[in-house]
Amino acid sequence: MSLDEESFSNQSQLLVEPLEQLINSNGIDIPMLPEVANKALILAQDPESDASKMAQLIQSDQSLAGHVMRIANSVAYTPLANLVSLQQAISRLGMGMISEIALSASIGAKFFNTPGYEDYVNDIWRHALSTALWAKEIARHCRTNVEVAFLAGLLHSIGRPAILQSILDLAKQQKLELSESETLYLEQLYAKQVSDTVISSWKMPLMVIEAVNFCDDYDNAPTAATHAALVNAGVQFATHMLTPEVIGKETLLTIPVLSTLNLYQDEVEKILQQTENVKGRLEGLSS
Repeated sequence: MSLDEESFSNQSQLLVEPLEQLINSNGIDIPMLPEVANKALILAQDPESDASKMAQLIQSDQSLAGHVMRIANSVAYTPLANLVSLQQAISRLGMGMISEIALSASIGAKFFNTPGYEDYVNDIWRHALSTALWAKEIARHCRTNVEVAFLAGLLHSIGRPAILQSILDLAKQQKLELSESETLYLEQLYAKQVSDTVISSWKMPLMVIEAVNFCDDYDNAPTAATHAALVNAGVQFATHMLTPEVIGKETLLTIPVLSTLNLYQDEVEKILQQTENVKGRLEGLSS
């Protein structure tokens, strides 16, 4: 949704100061990253870890274990759908992919309490999942770190539901009745800053933090310029797939970030051939 200054009414202006105070004092209610998901990320990056340790970890949360197995057995991940144990799933798909599935399943759109905006937050989450999947596909084509690309893509907009929740809470406390456009204007105004806060508080790898921080300014990223550019590209590929009326194929083929990533039109066309695979994995991860 495109929002402009007209959305910045007297009502919404009354929330600017308390919102900024909340953000600057680290008062935004940021949910804790589930312990199992955090440990899965650490295990996936540990060269001495193995499938049995990952399986044991995920099995400590039966709900998560069932979710991971359901996704791992989906056609998009395992065409024959014949995985019978977590250890087998990890051996087949790899530690990295299982940790991605576990993290996605642990967070999800229901991670945040946004009464009245559940569908909106669900759309944000689907776009984040799509961004992660596309960033990973593009990273694979560019022969660079796919795990960082996926994580940064997944978390690049994680602050949006967090700040939205804070806006709704503050409006209720101050007995203000904001319209949807006013609420979303404020959300977009502060979402980037809060996303940076969330991933820092979750102690994500430094490459992931920088890729998210600089995804809109990838040329100035100190050490993670490529991954910041991958997230930027992933966002636009995701938008094209989910809402082609917003970014059509002709526009996608000319986005500036492609030159930064040294991707020519024929290479982009080749990446786009993965669209059905990405859609299938999106449906699995968002189920």
